[in-house]
Amino acid sequence: MNKFGFLTKYIPMIQSDNSGEWIVDKENDGTPEHPIQMPFVGYSRMVDSFQEDLYKFCDEHPEYEHTRYGETLEKNNTEWSTESMQAADVSKLDAKCVIALLIGAVRAERFCDGALLNFFESGCILKWLERLNNIE
Repeated sequence: MNKFGFLTKYIPMIQSDNSGEWIVDKENDGTPEHPIQMPFVGYSRMVDSFQEDLYKFCDEHPEYEHTRYGETLEKNNTEWSTESMQAADVSKLDAKCVIALLIGAVRAERFCDGALLNFFESGCILKWLERLNNIE
């Protein structure tokens, strides 16, 4: 298996799997006895496994400096924002920047519910993994 195979193995899974869905409370009416639960994203097992494997890969390959993903994106004229990351011309990016995009997408979920789902549904995660596959 190539170096990125640990991550690119998700390509066919992403193509055939549902990444997750928004869970919205439609049962409760908002009264003190029945408070409405805030909407949240229920991610598929595949997404959970992908996140775990991405962090494992980064731990085993410190040369990609995953903890400095913001700086890596900046050096490649990409902001850590959904719009900028989705617009990045991945065909010109090296592996370090692609890893930074993947980590940036995973980390975005900590600050904005559904951010990671957006990256999956827009096709960015798939496109970035395909780039890693091409680099190898």
